[in-house]
Parts: sequence; C-alpha cells; structure tokens
Amino acid sequence: MTTATAMAQALASGEATSAQLVTAAIDRARQPDSAAVMITVTTERARYQAQASDLRASRGARRSRLDGVPIAWKDVFDVQGTVTTCGSASHLHDEPAVVDSHLVRRVHNSGLVTIGKTNLSEFAFSGLGINLCFGTPANPLDPELVTGGSSSGSAVAVARGIVALAVGTDTSGSVRVPAALCGIVGYRASPGRYGPHDFAPLSATLDSVGVFATTVEDLAALDRVLLPTRPRRRPLPLRFVVPTGEWSQDTAAEIADDIDVAVAELRAAGADVQFRHLPSLSTAQSLMDDIGTIVGAEAYRLHRHRLDSTMPIEPATRRRLESNTHTADSIGPVYAAMSALRAEFAADLDDATLLCPTVRRIPPPAADLQSDADWYDRANAAVLRTTMVLSYLGSCGITLPAPAARPGPRTGILLSRPSDDDMALLDCAAWVQRVTNPTIRKSPTPPPRP
Repeated sequence: MTTATAMAQALASGEATSAQLVTAAIDRARQPDSAAVMITVTTERARYQAQASDLRASRGARRSRLDGVPIAWKDVFDVQGTVTTCGSASHLHDEPAVVDSHLVRRVHNSGLVTIGKTNLSEFAFSGLGINLCFGTPANPLDPELVTGGSSSGSAVAVARGIVALAVGTDTSGSVRVPAALCGIVGYRASPGRYGPHDFAPLSATLDSVGVFATTVEDLAALDRVLLPTRPRRRPLPLRFVVPTGEWSQDTAAEIADDIDVAVAELRAAGADVQFRHLPSLSTAQSLMDDIGTIVGAEAYRLHRHRLDSTMPIEPATRRRLESNTHTADSIGPVYAAMSALRAEFAADLDDATLLCPTVRRIPPPAADLQSDADWYDRANAAVLRTTMVLSYLGSCGITLPAPAARPGPRTGILLSRPSDDDMALLDCAAWVQRVTNPTIRKSPTPPPRP
C-alpha cells in the first residue's frame, strides 16, 4: 500500500487499521536511511489519532475518504505541542505551538493522522534542500545528489514510503523541485487555494501550499479534503505548449530527451503539442534578471535583522540575505508589472497547458556544493530558474516523474496553468500520468473535451 488511495481502500474494507499504518510509518521514519527526513515525530499524537480513526471506522462514521491515512507536515506549519523550527537552529528553543495551523486542523478534522514534521532548507530559503542544523536528507534516487528544496524532508518522506502524503510550501519551487529530483509527484496550488496562509512565511506575495504524493489521484483526494468549498469542473482541451528560446536552449541534452519522449507519448495518445515562444516568460525572466526577485526582496525584509544578530544562521542563508540588501529598494518595477504579465501569460497559453522540464540540469552532488560557496549559490539559482518565473506569473503547477527511457537521474515534467485553474491542472496531470507511466494506466479515457 504505497499510495494514500490504496491505504484508504484498505481501511474502508477492513483489510488494515489506521494503527497498523501509523506504526509502520513511525518505524520507517526511525530507520537509518531516513535520517534527517523528520525533525519531529509526533508518536503519541499519531497513535491517539489512529485509535480514534479506527473507532470511527468500527462505527461506520469515517470523516472522509482519507480518514486514518498518515500525513506529514513541513516544519513551517504549527502542530500543537511542537516547536516550529523553520529548519533553523535559531528557533530550536522557541516555545511549542499552542494550537495547530488551520490546515493541520482541517486535515485532523477529516481524520488524517499527523505523524510529524519534516526537514527543510533554513527558513525555506533555498532550492537545494541542504540543512546544516538538522542534517540533509539523502536523495532516494542517488544519495550523493541534492534532494532539492526547500521542502526536502516532505519529498523524501513520500519517496521513501514513510507517508503517502506530505504537505510543504512552494514559493519559488520548493515543492516542485524536490518532488522532481526525488522522482515523485509535487503540486503547487494556486496561492490562497486553501484559505489564508498561517504557516511561517518567506514571501507573502508568492508563498503557496504544496502537496507531495506518488500519484495525481492522491493529490486530488487530499485537495478535496483541504478545499473549504468544492469547485466546479470544466471541460479541458488536450493542448500543450512547450516553450522555446531559453527554456529549451538552456536545457541539458538528456533532460531535453526526456521531454521529447513525453511529447511523443502525449501525441500518440491524441494530444496537440506545440513548440512556440511565450513572450510573457521571456519578459518576466528578463525583469527578474535585471532587477531582482520578489522572493529575495521579501525574504530580506523579513530576515534582515538576523544579519546583525547573535542568532545562528547558515552561511548560505547569510549570503542570500546579503545579496538582496538593495533588492528591497529596487524591486518596485517587478511588483508593478506582475498583474499585466500574469494576464499575458494566460493569453499566451490560450487555454493550453505549459509543459517543460521542472529543472533544466541534473542535480549536483550535495557534498561538492558545501565545499564551494560560489558553486552552491549558482546551483541554487539554476535549480529554481524555471519554477521561480512560473511562481511570479501566478501559476499552479504539478511535476510528474519523467518517462524512464534512460538510466540515471531525471528532473521531472512540469505542467503549469494560470492561477486558480487548479481543477483543470489536476485533471490534465492525471491524464498525462496515465499516458506516461505504465503502472498508472488503469483508465485510458482522456479528460473531457470542450
């Protein structure tokens, strides 16, 4: 039972109990190869919640389809009785949270079982996933390579089978990137999709909630739990756009080959796939290259006090904050252009789904980065270059594992749509995963056409 959907079916049929699933999850979280994945394991809470779920099941009163399924949370969400560390030594001695974040509470009220809180890049301010205080989770595909970040622990918790579902946050790519580098599915929801954010922020303008799973079906199941209201579905055209220009020219050959394989499979299944230039992408990238990023400016405003403080922060965090000292003053034009560029992005797509590599390069070795500060900083910028622009353009996005047409690590296929078009994105991604992944090919039926 490696998926949340399979677990839910086993719980509904009586083939498994939540207590059994939770015990297995906690045992896996404590295995040596899971070191640095979890910052906190909430054993007592998890066992109590599992017992309550099993009691509801015995009475025929399950709260949701996912009642009894284990879940983990990035350690920027408050979980009652635990310290919210944000992946930083500077928060180790903070007071424990008095109440759950509202999403944690909503999930609890739907019966899911919180088993703990996952590791991350310090303050969620890096795309590499390296953490000097709590350790760096090992990439399950190749332990020498970075996992991607910032939601590294959440990605590895799902990839290693500790949990089938984990929640993270995505500002510049912090869900999409680690999901891609760890070979699983990662979803960046449109900002505000699940209500006001009450997790520890990095950039209030661009922060969003994200979910990790191994199938889009699992993402959709948790999305239904997290949504305050049920949105309407709409017919979806099977049209995709692969961006040209820098977005193809700057991509490593083996990753470009992954995209070519995926495009061939989608076309064979009946999809219309075009390669063309999208002016909104180029304009947005040039703007950020010339002026800076909203994330950099807002992270500096939020954390600049740490530069003159005795509170410990990692050297890489300090370098990123210092590099954005002047961005907060110059960033105005990037804010000013955002709304128009988001509208232009939607017009450029013309109701097609953007398809591109999640990351344009094979991930680098973690040990090498830690011995070379310049390489570390260049690698961090490179791993986020695609997803950061799409965050600025307001897109929701889902990364899927690339078709296994070659040996070695891959970086995922990213599907993106304009903000608030999440239902269409989830439907599209489910269809693409069935086409490109033989183990998911249970239903060849495409989503409805208009």
